[in-house]
Amino acid sequence: MKRTTLSAALALVACAAMAQQPAGGAREYPVTPRMSPEMTEFWTPQPPIVTPAPVANPTAAPSDAIVLLGPGVIEFEHVRNGAPVGWDFADGVLTVKPRSGGDIRSKRSFGDCQLHLEWRSPIEVSGESQGRGNSGVFFHSLYEVQILDNHNNETYMNGAAGSIYKQSPPLVNPIRRPGEWNTYDIIWTAPVFRESDDKLLSPARVTVIFNGVVVQNNYQIRGTTEYIGHPRVVSHGPAPISIQDHGNLVSYRNIWIREL
Repeated sequence: MKRTTLSAALALVACAAMAQQPAGGAREYPVTPRMSPEMTEFWTPQPPIVTPAPVANPTAAPSDAIVLLGPGVIEFEHVRNGAPVGWDFADGVLTVKPRSGGDIRSKRSFGDCQLHLEWRSPIEVSGESQGRGNSGVFFHSLYEVQILDNHNNETYMNGAAGSIYKQSPPLVNPIRRPGEWNTYDIIWTAPVFRESDDKLLSPARVTVIFNGVVVQNNYQIRGTTEYIGHPRVVSHGPAPISIQDHGNLVSYRNIWIREL
């Protein structure tokens, strides 16, 4: 009985296979449809509308930005204890109070972002190399983009304005004269760590546009900014943006950030 059932099943499979073969014995394959433009177009979701800065003031904050520093706005606090910023503030300009104001940080934490800031070294030139117009902006309070008066002022290349401090020198030096405003537009991609064991999965990357000129092009961050020694890999999440009091009268204005 079992042999009869098995033989019948095999006969049915053979018949089905023969039925798929065309009369001439040649196999027919599916025909790939011709591509059309619409096949590689997608319409949703549409990107959200953001109002850009007005043409007359192109560095103003776009509509979806968080203003960290502007007229009447200081979204920063003291790094050590969260107290109000101790720097001088007038007409939307925040100036380091050397060695007494201390480093400051944003009240909010950020990860991937677009940061715009404007800074100015003192018009009265004093000091040389790293002792002249020195400050810095830190992402996650760990990775520094250097701020320095490099107008006719040589220093070590990976410590110049626009450098990733002690890691990557700027491609060029587009700095303005002391007393004139400089702009940084920075695209920051935060590092990614595995939650289970804090292993680095994807390093941080940064692009820096300095006075309209690219000086860091998607540079891969090696690790934390260290004054002495090599960069370290430290697991972390979103954290504040911090600005350094290095003992020089560096001024800031028009700081805004867009979360990406």
